[in-house]
Amino acid sequence: MNATTQTLRAARPDLAADLAPQSAPERRVPEGTEVRGFALYVGLADDKIADGDPKLGAIVTRIKQLVAELAPAAETYAAVALAPEQTGGRDVDVVRLALGDPAAVARQKQHEAEEQDHAASGVILDLSRKRVLLDNVTAALTFREFELLQYLVLREGRTISREELIAALWSEGSDEEVPSERTIDVHIRRLRVKLAQYQDIVRTVRGTGYRFDRHADVAILHTAAPSPDAF
Repeated sequence: MNATTQTLRAARPDLAADLAPQSAPERRVPEGTEVRGFALYVGLADDKIADGDPKLGAIVTRIKQLVAELAPAAETYAAVALAPEQTGGRDVDVVRLALGDPAAVARQKQHEAEEQDHAASGVILDLSRKRVLLDNVTAALTFREFELLQYLVLREGRTISREELIAALWSEGSDEEVPSERTIDVHIRRLRVKLAQYQDIVRTVRGTGYRFDRHADVAILHTAAPSPDAF
């Protein structure tokens, strides 16, 4: 028994049974395949880590250390899962989708197919394909119009100022490319025209900016964001 295992048993007697050598359970592996390892998905958003608790990097480091103690021959690899702000759903489900878990991806595709089948009317904001469907017909939105709509929808229920829209969507542009607040109004007006009978999903908050509130006619198909190596 190594020192780390002894320490864990002393500190957590309830884990003693888990750490004790056990006979491997019988696995049913499809013919022609072999087990090469496992994936452990952890759902933990930054804003759920309390002050004083270990941060993600420290948690990952300790898990990798534990794996090295329990199985010295094991190789470990960790990546962080990213998703658009205000993405709904359980953290662990978002993580599985972002990191390409086959079961989660298959379920998402099935969900998208069902949404397509049942969307005889209404608005579908398809984040993965960067498109908007109106009554199952693709709306001819420009890249900037789509970005504006997406930004509002992903911040459902919050009034977004023109200044915030400019800072968020034109942050990498030159001074000549950055629009004025009046230009934002023009972009929104053109967006509404293209939304046709659904233009009221983008509301004007007089003297402040714009907002999107939950709407029965709107369905959102989320995307899995890229997950760069983090640890």
